Amino acid sequence: MKIDHFITAIILLVVFYVLFYIGKRFHDLLHREYDLTEELVEKDNPAIALAVVGYYLGMVFAIGGTLVGPSTGIVDDILDLCIYGALSIVLLNISWFICDKIMLYRFKIVDELIRDRNQGTGVVSCGVSIASGIIIFGSVSGEGGTIWTATGFWALGQIILILAVFLYTWITPYNVHDEIEKDNVAAGVSLAGAIVAMGIIIGMSAEGNFESWSEALPDFFLVSFMGLLLLPVVRYLTDKVLLPTVTLADEIANQETPNLGAAYIEAFSYIAASLVISWCV
Repeated sequence: MKIDHFITAIILLVVFYVLFYIGKRFHDLLHREYDLTEELVEKDNPAIALAVVGYYLGMVFAIGGTLVGPSTGIVDDILDLCIYGALSIVLLNISWFICDKIMLYRFKIVDELIRDRNQGTGVVSCGVSIASGIIIFGSVSGEGGTIWTATGFWALGQIILILAVFLYTWITPYNVHDEIEKDNVAAGVSLAGAIVAMGIIIGMSAEGNFESWSEALPDFFLVSFMGLLLLPVVRYLTDKVLLPTVTLADEIANQETPNLGAAYIEAFSYIAASLVISWCV
């Protein structure tokens, strides 16, 4: 590595962490219902830990998307990182509120995280933040786009993510919202896996250089809806191939102690399928 490239990398790394800190403070201001340090250190709240770690990882993906691609000069690189990094932070936090108001509309996420220390809700919040971060990564990476194209891809991605959650709850034999509200961590892990998987597919379909909406949208919708159609297929194959002697619904919701291991396998199946799709398409 040449010395000028090394210096540029150090500068961009510093700017990245400044933006990351701003993103943390922004998140804290939006969630003044609780004190993060108190919840993590004094109360040892694992649900908040899951949600916050998901948000932080989502920020890494979202802001990191601005670092991908060829350099156009240190000044332009810093400007792009600041502009698109700030946009990414705003969009990621809006994604959290979309999860609260639409995806998990039957209860209030903060109440579940603080009052009930509900790790099922925490892991779904974690999954939504990671998925949204990956979608933003795809939306802001590449050349030829603007803040409006990035916002447009993010908005379309959120709509498809919402459809994925509704489809998942429809194809799942048990009531997903009720199980998560009952502190069923396994149900939360399974849903979070499906959400992250869809985030990978949507983010991949938004990634790349932008030339025009007429060229970008057909491929974006084709790949994204392919992911939606494969959700029930992957769930069926997980039941029949990876867990052939049991049913996922029985292991996750229809026994006294939900089988967290079965939920991990289901989540793995969704994420693995999404990666294979992203490599093949």
